[in-house]
Amino acid sequence: MSDKPNWSVDGSDWPNRTASRFVDAAGLRWHVQVMGEGPVVLLAHGTGAATHSWRDLAPLLAQRFTVVAPDLSGHGFTSTPHWQRLSLDGMSRDLSVLCNKLAISPEIAIGHSAGAAILTRMTLDGLIAPKLIVSLNGAYLPFGGPAAQFFSPLAKMMALNPLVPRLFAWRGRDPAAVHRLLKGTGSTLDALGERLYRRLVGSPGHVAAALEMMANWDLHPLVRDLPRLTTALLLVAATRDHAIPPDVARRVRQLVPQAQLELIDGLGHLAHEEQPGRIAELILIAAERAGVLAAQQEMSN
Repeated sequence: MSDKPNWSVDGSDWPNRTASRFVDAAGLRWHVQVMGEGPVVLLAHGTGAATHSWRDLAPLLAQRFTVVAPDLSGHGFTSTPHWQRLSLDGMSRDLSVLCNKLAISPEIAIGHSAGAAILTRMTLDGLIAPKLIVSLNGAYLPFGGPAAQFFSPLAKMMALNPLVPRLFAWRGRDPAAVHRLLKGTGSTLDALGERLYRRLVGSPGHVAAALEMMANWDLHPLVRDLPRLTTALLLVAATRDHAIPPDVARRVRQLVPQAQLELIDGLGHLAHEEQPGRIAELILIAAERAGVLAAQQEMSN
């Protein structure tokens, strides 16, 4: 589906637009934002999001790091591959090709929701070698029980029906509907945040990629491999997250002995958008602990 967001129109006031560039890699044209100086931090957003998700956190991190934040395959302003490549393995490989094209070796990999799973898969497969992975409400565990047997076939059916993304996009243009969708994650965003999500959800091509990603998503191999992860892992879990409850992070903590768990009260699934300064401080402390930074420097929202 070609009804993707248009950079000249939808990107005319995109957050941190001056940091944006377009890069060809893995047969895709990627939208990437690069800012700051210092050790390289790679950011990977969650399903259905884009670089706007880092609009306030990325500039804070850029005070100490070189921040590289792409729109993942099929999302935002990055072109869409064949739907079968929108799997955990496929998106991990494509993102590694982009990293090679940019000639970056991330020392910190920060992923939100499904983005955390992608960066952890890349690390386990030797595609990147960060000193630290930061999971922000990471989507590491598959649905269990009857939900798994219902959700996967439904997602595939929806993803392959060209009318479904258009229906979602039509509904996504309703501000009230997007407000309810975001509130359902346990997060409260400002008017700009809601407007940016509405812009994306109103794009059939963006919605189609998110649905295709969900249809192809299989986390069972990742769960199997998590115990052999040796990289430092910070699990940030928000107590009001209705999408990925904190119990997911607790279970991952049991699988990865060196993992550190940080519970944050009062925030939801989009905690890094609600209070970016709070999340930046946690990342800075973890970076020092992992030896990426030598001394603490205060970061403020």
